[in-house]
Amino acid sequence: MKIEYLYPELGNLFGDSANIKYLRACLPEAEIVLTKLGDRPAFADGADLTYCGSMTERGQVRALGELRPWREALAESIEAGGRFLMTGNSFELLGEAIEGGAEPLEGLGILPLRAKIDLAHRKNSLLLARADGVTLTAFTSRFSCAWPGEGLEPFAELVRGIGINPEAGFEGVRKNNFIGTYMLGPVLALNPDWTRVLLRAMGSEAEPAYLEAAQQAYAARLAEFEDTRRKLD
Repeated sequence: MKIEYLYPELGNLFGDSANIKYLRACLPEAEIVLTKLGDRPAFADGADLTYCGSMTERGQVRALGELRPWREALAESIEAGGRFLMTGNSFELLGEAIEGGAEPLEGLGILPLRAKIDLAHRKNSLLLARADGVTLTAFTSRFSCAWPGEGLEPFAELVRGIGINPEAGFEGVRKNNFIGTYMLGPVLALNPDWTRVLLRAMGSEAEPAYLEAAQQAYAARLAEFEDTRRKLD
């Protein structure tokens, strides 16, 4: 099994690199490919999962420059059912535009989605959402929101916290086996039951790592986040 970590030197904010560390613990026999700036992406040749994490707004500019030569390969992989998990603001790269920064950024145009940055207002929130029959606990911390168009499905139904944008009752987007989500945490370590869903979708019968401890921590966090006396944002 091959798992790609796309641009680890850029997509590593908010502890997002721990998603790959957790997958490595879940799948110790898997090949972890670190696709660094200037490298040929593993998704161009086929990977069981390509992961990318949160980055700075300047990092988005750099990542777009790196990905443009691979746009067609990326689009073809998504259309063919390639599996992707992009957390934080990284999935915005695949949209039509990222507006509101020093200058508008043209996205890769693979997904019908527009993002807008507001550097005067950071959005911080604890988050509860439901996806694939699992209630997810997570965090979000970002300057941007996204507005998806036709052809994208929501990743998760919002229960509490901030959705993909202020008007939306959902969080994240899906297209085929592509998932883009603002959820941080790292989301895989925080949600062992959903990590099991991902592992099964990748064709593995492995159990999430440190399962008993991870489930105990999840249960405590779930009770805290579901308590309506607690303000999440």
